[in-house]
Amino acid sequence: MSDIKEIHVVGGGLAGSEAAWQIANQGIPVVLHEMRGVKKTDAHITEGLAELVCSNSFRSDDHENNAVGLLHYEMRALNSLIMDAAERNRIPAGSALAVAREAFSEDVQKSLEDHPLITICREEIEHLPSAEEWDNVIIATGPLTSDALSQSILKATGEDKLAFFDAIAPIIYKETIDFEKAWFQSRYDKGDGKDYINLPLNEAQYDALIADLTDSEKADYKEWEKDTPYFDGCMPVEVMAERGHETLRFGPMKPVGLTNPHSEDQPHAVVQLRQDNALGTLYNIVGFQTKMKWGAQKEVFRKIPGLEKAEFARLGGLHRNTFINSPKLLDATLKLKSKESIRFAGQITGVEGYVESAAMGLLAGRFAAAERNSKTLSIPPIETAFGALMHHITGGADAKTFQPMNINFGLMPDIIGKNPETGRKYKKAERKVAKTVRAKEALMKWLQDNDLTQIH
Repeated sequence: MSDIKEIHVVGGGLAGSEAAWQIANQGIPVVLHEMRGVKKTDAHITEGLAELVCSNSFRSDDHENNAVGLLHYEMRALNSLIMDAAERNRIPAGSALAVAREAFSEDVQKSLEDHPLITICREEIEHLPSAEEWDNVIIATGPLTSDALSQSILKATGEDKLAFFDAIAPIIYKETIDFEKAWFQSRYDKGDGKDYINLPLNEAQYDALIADLTDSEKADYKEWEKDTPYFDGCMPVEVMAERGHETLRFGPMKPVGLTNPHSEDQPHAVVQLRQDNALGTLYNIVGFQTKMKWGAQKEVFRKIPGLEKAEFARLGGLHRNTFINSPKLLDATLKLKSKESIRFAGQITGVEGYVESAAMGLLAGRFAAAERNSKTLSIPPIETAFGALMHHITGGADAKTFQPMNINFGLMPDIIGKNPETGRKYKKAERKVAKTVRAKEALMKWLQDNDLTQIH
């Protein structure tokens, strides 16, 4: 056992699990505290570490043209546990990286349990520890931080708690889908070409669905939830429907790139289902996160062609997410300015998405480990996905209007000048490629300058 003093990580979600892994692999003991097993949350079903409570997708794995795919690439360069476990438990999803959620969680937990420098404690941490108690701590409790710890954070920061609603999509048993109406196909035949189940709607059926979504019985609000906004990346389907009659048809229900083998008529809209487990027995409804009451969900979704006899392994739900005002409260290495023994990581910092949360856990773990080992670790360049996301939450965003953010190319500095290959201004697609090339070059230099793990 190491003689080096341990680092404490509070929260066993994606960010906390990744942080613990990164620290332990730098030769430093870690105590990972997770309250599930002692106290439940409003959204988790199991007690497993790194449980996925919303989608089972880590989104695009394309690291040539997509910002989240680039973040995948950068995390893999630093031996990310989350990315490795996702790859081991990958299931078909076109160009996206989707996982069998239970197997993924079990994989992450076993990796952490088997590591000789990691101790997992099932207990609720109710207050921010003082430097005398724990001198190096990462808070990665995510959007479902307990009330007691939330109040302690409020007291320490003096900030009002920001919050938004997050919704979960239903999961359907594949055997209950009617394949005389449904068919397998990826949009534009990407990936394996047959990674999604498609359900076609004509114009009348689409109009009826929109009416049902807007008129359905919704989950009740608590008094303090009435003014809480939704995050666009996980917005309830009925809220999207209320934003305009065509919103869904130009969003998750767009009919382009698909050919219905059962009919010569082009669908007016298409509902897609994505595989949710390795066996391929469960499928979730893409983009159909919902706050409708369970009875209403069954009634409305069974009107979709192909789902008339659908049975649900899980119905959708709604919970409130919380995050701190990171641009005001955190320094460039994710430390709490008013309490420098503490770092924050994951969704509680105001990043949105599984990958982004894990990435912040990875970086928080690396910074905490470097500090414990009396080493200096420079901030990732803003040209990288790592650096762009960190810069956004630690000062790049306006603290007065700060809201959760996914990684995107807009967070990176623009490409200046003309495309040397064409001699003309960069087109949108060309700019993405150029930013990706620049990011990878900047990442490699950062890795070399800091003597970090190289890409393998």
